[in-house]
Amino acid sequence: MANNDAFQVRIGYHFRDPALLLRALTHSSYANEHPEEGSDNQRLEFLGDAVLNLAVAAWVFERYPAFQEGEMTRLRAALVREEGLVAFAHQLGLGDVLRLGHGEEEGGGRTRPTNLGDAFEALMGALYLDGGLAPVLALVNELAAPAAEAILRTEADKDAKSRLQEWAQAELGVTPRYRIATESGPDHDKVFIAEVLLGQNIAGCGEGRSKQTAEQAAAERALEALGQTNEPRSTEHVKRET
Repeated sequence: MANNDAFQVRIGYHFRDPALLLRALTHSSYANEHPEEGSDNQRLEFLGDAVLNLAVAAWVFERYPAFQEGEMTRLRAALVREEGLVAFAHQLGLGDVLRLGHGEEEGGGRTRPTNLGDAFEALMGALYLDGGLAPVLALVNELAAPAAEAILRTEADKDAKSRLQEWAQAELGVTPRYRIATESGPDHDKVFIAEVLLGQNIAGCGEGRSKQTAEQAAAERALEALGQTNEPRSTEHVKRET
């Protein structure tokens, strides 16, 4: 519990029901090995996904009053992508307090992106159940502000597939095609590997927990390989009004 106490200091919230936090930190591998200690974090992850989307949408709405709907939608989506959630989890030291089964521990589960992203969403669900939206919004405000500025500065809020299509049609006269190369895992926890082709050539491969996220990741890798990553831009026109 000492580690969990330090973790609660890091997130700026002390749980009234410590069992909720413990459940949010419990990977399915640990629950399978210790069924007497309760269930894993998958149900909290489901709730946390919805809570996080609401909290981030509310934060973007308040933070950027000059943004139109499309701009808000893109920024919200960029903030809640898996890689963003993994970065938030690293900032909080979430991997250090996860409860993992022996095999998952030995296999590097504390740094596995899917584990970190899932646990972060589960944490959002636990915060909501324990204290309502207030602690969720407080944590989102702390984490999202620097992340949003970086996203806007590098135009990372723009859809990778759209950017790749614009470039490929302008430079090569072709439209990117996507295919799912492999899929693995149980139905509730699928992992997809997508490939993007320019003509007959594979331009990039990406992994995701849905076909859409895998295709986006493949487009990102293709843009990187083609040297089409975005250069930093000024964010003066998007700063919050005072």
